[in-house]
Amino acid sequence: MRVIEASVLRNTVKRLCMKASRDLPRAVEDRIRFCRTEETWPPARDLLDQIIANFELARRRGMPICQDTGMAWVFLEIGTELYLQGDINAAVNEGVREGYREGCLRASMVGDPLKRVNTGDNTPAMITCEFVPGDRLTVTVAPKGFGSENMSQIKMLRPSDGAGGVIDFVLSVVEEAGPNPCPPIIVGVGIGGSFDKAALIAKKALLRTPGAGNGDPFYANLEAELLERINALGIGPQGFGGRTTALSVAIETLPTHIAGLPCAVNINCHVARHARECL
Repeated sequence: MRVIEASVLRNTVKRLCMKASRDLPRAVEDRIRFCRTEETWPPARDLLDQIIANFELARRRGMPICQDTGMAWVFLEIGTELYLQGDINAAVNEGVREGYREGCLRASMVGDPLKRVNTGDNTPAMITCEFVPGDRLTVTVAPKGFGSENMSQIKMLRPSDGAGGVIDFVLSVVEEAGPNPCPPIIVGVGIGGSFDKAALIAKKALLRTPGAGNGDPFYANLEAELLERINALGIGPQGFGGRTTALSVAIETLPTHIAGLPCAVNINCHVARHARECL
């Protein structure tokens, strides 16, 4: 059995916090560039050019892509043949604390949702652990700004609502969000599970490579239909119109109860930041 010290996890989280905030994943960048070539509305093309110039400058100068450096979401995939020695929560939070301080990233977390006192170091992180076969540890840090997070919704649909109900709900969420989440957006959709699990898989869907369809052809077709209909809304980059309201739609599913059809929509702005390492 492999052993990984908590200090290794801490240093990895620290490194990924800074990388994710400064360096947009190449797949997201490629998708934005592709949409720029397809865009026909001049104001939309100009805005996409500014978005491209911004992430190029951030990478070149080692600066944050966006002033909202986000709530730190940390996903851990822990191999069942791996022993992670030490306090996992403490290691992750110390990594976030050091990464945000050393990277000069904005501290955005308040310690209590109503008392609203900033913690000063962007902790605590939101930590999700999943056990997987093998002896590896995969760490994904996904800073999430709240301009887009605030536009996310969940609804407990009825089984009789079916795919049509899902489509109507997703479109209503995006249309209601309008320009607020800094489009073009990435739309993560979680269908099934329970109230909480639907929201979790909707967020995990945002980590998928933009344009990489669901492995199930039924859901891949549903993603394509949703993307086409979202872009037909005409919201466009930053809400100035055009055909590029969304870069991609990603659907994840879970088994659910016979009486339920939970559906969550987690919206991400075009700054779809995440960084991953496998240890």
